[in-house]
Amino acid sequence: MSYPWWHVPFLTAPMLIALIATVHVLVSHYAVGGGLFLAVETSHAYRHKDERYLAYLKQHAWFFVLLTVVFGAITGVGIWWIIGLASPLATHFLIQTFVFGWATEWVFFVIELTAGFAFYYFWGRLDPKTHVAMGWIYAIAAWISLVLITGITAFMLDPGRWPETHNFWDGFFNPQFLPQVLARTGGAFLLASLYVYFHASFRCRDREHLRYIERRSSRPAMLGSILVAVGGLWWFLMLPESSKAALQGAAVINVLMVIMFTLTIVVFALLYLGPYRNPGWLSPGFAIMFLGFGLAATATGEYIREAVRKPYIVYNLVLGNQVLVEDVPRLRSEGFIEGTTWPSAWLAARHPQLTQRDSEGRLRIDEQALLGLPAEERVDIGEVLFMYHCNDCHAAENGVNAMAHLLTGWNREMVATSVRHPEQLKYFMPPWSGTEAEAELLTDYLMQLRPELPPGMDFGEGPGQPLSMLPGNDNASEEVR
Repeated sequence: MSYPWWHVPFLTAPMLIALIATVHVLVSHYAVGGGLFLAVETSHAYRHKDERYLAYLKQHAWFFVLLTVVFGAITGVGIWWIIGLASPLATHFLIQTFVFGWATEWVFFVIELTAGFAFYYFWGRLDPKTHVAMGWIYAIAAWISLVLITGITAFMLDPGRWPETHNFWDGFFNPQFLPQVLARTGGAFLLASLYVYFHASFRCRDREHLRYIERRSSRPAMLGSILVAVGGLWWFLMLPESSKAALQGAAVINVLMVIMFTLTIVVFALLYLGPYRNPGWLSPGFAIMFLGFGLAATATGEYIREAVRKPYIVYNLVLGNQVLVEDVPRLRSEGFIEGTTWPSAWLAARHPQLTQRDSEGRLRIDEQALLGLPAEERVDIGEVLFMYHCNDCHAAENGVNAMAHLLTGWNREMVATSVRHPEQLKYFMPPWSGTEAEAELLTDYLMQLRPELPPGMDFGEGPGQPLSMLPGNDNASEEVR
């Protein structure tokens, strides 16, 4: 590991990625679907010489450019900034693997920005044919950007044959590629129509014209609904077994799945019964509710898509705690601190007597001497281990998956076992990637966080073998309680 740890109190760094990425997805899908909507509808309005519809489309184009080309571009750059800080190893890995893909996506991103601004700011100054062509350039570039990014994000869930071949195209056209492109394209159509309903319900005062806009937007929305349903089912069928286990075994994800399915069904039903079959339902209140349900369903689906990768960031290649899968045996042998750049530098600065350089200039640490340090210094080292090995998923005292609350009432033997075998405690957790001595130091730190059971919750020892007799606890230290 060559990157420093970035501390985000309470929330943890990966959750910050999730927040920014989800906001970006809610806008970027509209950027794709809305671009196609404007290209198709502007062409239709010019062809039928419908000046009233063209006037509305120009109003919508202003709303579209402001939300997608401006705000969407800012959040897109924000994702790059945040993943570089919060998940540097995975970012490094994906850039190295798909540098050509990323470069191509940035080219189409620039085309999007240029065509989007030209489409709006030259409205009325370009002849209809050129104006429509500008809209189609934007729409096609936006969809190609979606395809390029989806190939890479789908790789994170299932890299396909890439681990054997290391071939760009094997990684890009992975088993998750087509299902996710289908689902995201459908989501783009559907969300675009919901944004149109929202905008039109406030801007269009003529009820008959509003019904016309409803009808024009309902067909791509229905097509999007079908693509979302087919792509989502295909996505589930193509999930790796570990992802299916994570999907079914985590209580929070189960609840979110129910919420997502419920919201999606509600959106499909409202779309079919309202704008598609009975135009005229649309009002500002209905449009706000409709868009809210659609955004909530999309955001929930994005969270689930991210969560089912556990314990990986990139399936079977990069673990959630920024450790390469291939490095786990080495770190268990050498030690997590010795095998990582920044923790080893910290230890060498704080405890130079415990380190020395070998003949090749590599830093070596006396593992057993670590256990001979005073209790306070052991806890300090344990905290460094926690921050680098565990903090990507767990806050310390308060926050997301805070360890202090998860360990309430645990004894040392239980904590020590969970440190040595986290993947056995929860199969979607990364394995321990350090030595026995380091496990002891991390246990020391966690015991400092652990609160006692609340009054009235201690029921004494139950029947059966006590946890102190379980395998993996022979070396549990009694020094720090």
